[in-house]
Amino acid sequence: MTTNSAGDSSGTVAERSTGDLAKAAVSGWLGTALEFMDFQLYSLAAALVFKDIFFPSDAPGMAIILAMATYATGYLSRPLGAWYFGRLGDRVGRTKVLFYTIALMGIATTAIGLLPTYHQVGVLAPILLVLLRLAQGFGAGAEIAGSSVMLTEYAPRKSRGLVGSLVALGTNSGTLGASAIWGILVATMSTETVVEWGWRIPFIGSALIMLFAVWLRRSLKESPVFEGRVDVVEGEALSKEELEAKIAEDNVLAAAIQERKGKAFFEGFFLRFGQAGNSGMVQTYLISYITAVLLLAPSIGTGVVITSSLVGFVTVPVIGWLSDKVGRKLMYIVMSSIALVLAGPMIWMIATKNVNSVFAGYIIIHQTSVLALASLENNTMSELFGARSRLTQLALAKELAAIVATGIGPVVAASLVVATGGSWWPIAIMIGFFSICSLGAAIVMPETAGRDLTLLNDAHPGEATIGPFARRERARLGLPMPEDVR
Repeated sequence: MTTNSAGDSSGTVAERSTGDLAKAAVSGWLGTALEFMDFQLYSLAAALVFKDIFFPSDAPGMAIILAMATYATGYLSRPLGAWYFGRLGDRVGRTKVLFYTIALMGIATTAIGLLPTYHQVGVLAPILLVLLRLAQGFGAGAEIAGSSVMLTEYAPRKSRGLVGSLVALGTNSGTLGASAIWGILVATMSTETVVEWGWRIPFIGSALIMLFAVWLRRSLKESPVFEGRVDVVEGEALSKEELEAKIAEDNVLAAAIQERKGKAFFEGFFLRFGQAGNSGMVQTYLISYITAVLLLAPSIGTGVVITSSLVGFVTVPVIGWLSDKVGRKLMYIVMSSIALVLAGPMIWMIATKNVNSVFAGYIIIHQTSVLALASLENNTMSELFGARSRLTQLALAKELAAIVATGIGPVVAASLVVATGGSWWPIAIMIGFFSICSLGAAIVMPETAGRDLTLLNDAHPGEATIGPFARRERARLGLPMPEDVR
């Protein structure tokens, strides 16, 4: 069985079998799962262990701030990785980049599990931790972007939202896997054993996932949209000058090449800024708040993440499917608005310290402000950008937003909570702020669902989703013309 993976967009786009689509989906899911497993392993370790073994301090609040600051350093190198691997992926293809990023990211994560502690080597321990976080971030800078682009370019046009939600499920799977591992460690080992050596197990064990993902990606076929691009010759994109010379008499393609970038990039930036900020607040800092500020048992912190991640296996694909039916724009507006309204009540419920309220509040705010937006984000941003610079723009928009929102957000939250004596309202205000950013970007962005992915230019309001190049090619080959979706 075959499927026109480009989404009925052009007769020049190679078909891929259902097996190829499945392999691309599993590859993207594994890579994204490993990325989020890596970062969730660190965030949980920072809250439960690293504050003691890498950043010992007489003031618990200061130790958490230092641990979260090191968490933020992983985001410093992500924009560099996004720029480097993004440009490489737009020039020579998606598969090569996906191979490099998963290997670099996995090796750095495994090495964290082999580090000496502060008590063994002093200040060298946190320095080595920072260096590995930088390497991990450099590889991760284009991992989720590459997986998103690959899967979106493989998926049938009318079901990209549902298929693309597998990337978001990868984030959920990674979060769940890391939380489950930590939950088992906390439940079966004494605190002293976890601090002494047990914390190393999940970091070293992540190498198994990395090796399997590397093996799978070695045989993954290239994105059919990349192969079908008019500016790709013998597997590599032509330079701007070469392409302009080749299409000197084609005004449509020349206009696409000369298009001024910017508007779509900033729309994508703020879509990501809102989701990433909420992710940092809910999946990173809120766990520290539950354990270190509310002084609830560590098992509750891991338990709420595990439970909510399991719920996400239902909500994430449902949100993706709905975006195929009613559009990305409307779903973004609806979910961002819900997150904004619920931020205060849900964080207050968590602050009551009642275990049932903690679970209910965390699950609701996690689903609405983090997972729902993640389900929409990858497809929307892939469709928002033109084919020639899709991976570069998507990766940079994601990572520049993340370094500001997710990297700095938990540090700011920790500082404000300490300054206000453990109050819950700074957390709610920050989640509300990030939700407003996503909402504003969704209001001004064009609808992208069903867009022709072979278009070289970025999306703009009112455009037909089937581009002029695809129309000419379909007419030349005698293929039927798909119905436009505006």
